Amino acid sequence: MTIELTTKRKIKIATTSLAGCFGCHMSFLDMDESLTGLLEQVEFDRSPFTDIKHCGRCDIGLIEGGVCTAENVHVLREFRANCTTLVAVGACAINGGVPAMRNYFDLQECLQEVYLNGTGVTNPQIPDDIELPLLLDKVYPISEVVHIDYFLPGCPPSADAFLQLLEPLLAGQKPIIQKSQLHYD
Repeated sequence: MTIELTTKRKIKIATTSLAGCFGCHMSFLDMDESLTGLLEQVEFDRSPFTDIKHCGRCDIGLIEGGVCTAENVHVLREFRANCTTLVAVGACAINGGVPAMRNYFDLQECLQEVYLNGTGVTNPQIPDDIELPLLLDKVYPISEVVHIDYFLPGCPPSADAFLQLLEPLLAGQKPIIQKSQLHYD
């Protein structure tokens, strides 16, 4: 008699933050004990939880933050190329959020105000170093750069909203987020 042990493949998830505050990642961690059950079903690829720097092949990609640098564009395109399902998480990813407030001003004027004319500036010069990220003309929602499969609104989305998104996705179903889970506070 042969006993076969079948091991269910864990779903690979990658996460990152572009131009945002990492509030969505903090909200994700608010799942508390639900994380234990989640970790039985998933493994993390690139994420602040793993410190992996590049996204490998993944089933689900969760991205918070808008796109404001050339590096953000690179990371976002890498995620899209490697993630079967890509989710825009939070207001910044969906519409630019607070970082997009700079879109009302000319980028050069913003840099001059901060680095040349700002209160307390002692050595007025706009940084120009190859090590600094190249700023884009404005902050873009990630859907203006790549195709997004699902949107998880909120600022940040609640831990329960993350669960309402992930549980159906892990079961191969389309997620439906209850309106009561969506908040912007």
